Amino acid sequence: MTVTGTGAAGAPLLSEAGLQRFQEYGFTVVRGLFASDEIDRLCAEFAALHAAGPVPGHFEPRPGTDPLHVWPRVMQPHEINDVARRVLLDARLRTVLEALLGEEVLAAQSMFYFKPPGARGQALHQDNFYLRVEPGTCVAAWLACDAIDRDNGGLEVVPGTHRMDLFCPELADAEVSFAREYVPPPPGLSAVPVNMSPGDVLFFNGSLVHGSQPNRTADRFRRSFIGHYVGRSAERIGHYYRTVTMSGERVPLPESEGAGPCGTEFAPEGPH
Repeated sequence: MTVTGTGAAGAPLLSEAGLQRFQEYGFTVVRGLFASDEIDRLCAEFAALHAAGPVPGHFEPRPGTDPLHVWPRVMQPHEINDVARRVLLDARLRTVLEALLGEEVLAAQSMFYFKPPGARGQALHQDNFYLRVEPGTCVAAWLACDAIDRDNGGLEVVPGTHRMDLFCPELADAEVSFAREYVPPPPGLSAVPVNMSPGDVLFFNGSLVHGSQPNRTADRFRRSFIGHYVGRSAERIGHYYRTVTMSGERVPLPESEGAGPCGTEFAPEGPH
C-alpha cells in the first residue's frame, strides 16, 4: 500500500513500510518532502522576521549571552506570516498525517526554531504532556531546514514509548535544557538520534519520548519548522492551542480538564 501523492522528487509520500514504522516505533521520516527552494524561502522569511525585531506574543528576542535569548523560537508563526501558514497547512503534510491518524486532521500549533551554535537543547519529553489532546494524542511534523545531526542538536527519540502512558517528568538540567521537564527513558530503552537533511520531515506520535542535546558546533544553526496536529475526532486540547482545519478555518475545541499526569499544572514550555 502507498499513500497517494508524491514528494519533491516524485516518490510516493508514505510507503507501507513507513506507515508500519510509525505504528511500531512511534515515528517515521519522509525524506525530501520539501524541495530546496521551498526551504530557502522559508528560512529567508524567518531571517527577515529576526531582522525586523520583536512581534509580541510570537517572537521576542532580547540581548544577552544566552543564544536562545538572541535567537528565540517563534511561536505560532502561521498567525503572522503567510509562508509559515502555507507550510503548516501544506497538502503533502495533510496526506501523510491523515494516513498516520486515519482521519481528517486539524492543525494546532506551529513553531520555528533557529537553535544557533551554543544553544541549549530540550530534555526528553512527550508532546502530549503539553497539548493534552483528549481522546487520543497529537502528531508532530518536524521539518528540517538545515543538515541536522547530534553535533548541532538534532532530535533523539526513544522508539516504542508511544505505546506508553504520559510520564510525570523530573526536573531537567538547566545547563543543557531550556525546558524544565525531563522524562528518563524507561528501563531497557534508550534515545537514538535521527539525522536529517533539509526538506526531510520527521513525523512522530505525541506520546513518543524525544528531545535534543545542545548545539555544540561553532558555526552551524539547526533550523526547523514544527507543526502539531490532532485528529478531527479530538474533543479537547490544552488552552494555548488554537486548532484550524487544513483549509485554514478555525475549529475551536473545548479546553482539556484536570492537571495532567503529575497532579499539578506545569507552566507550558512548549514542545521541543
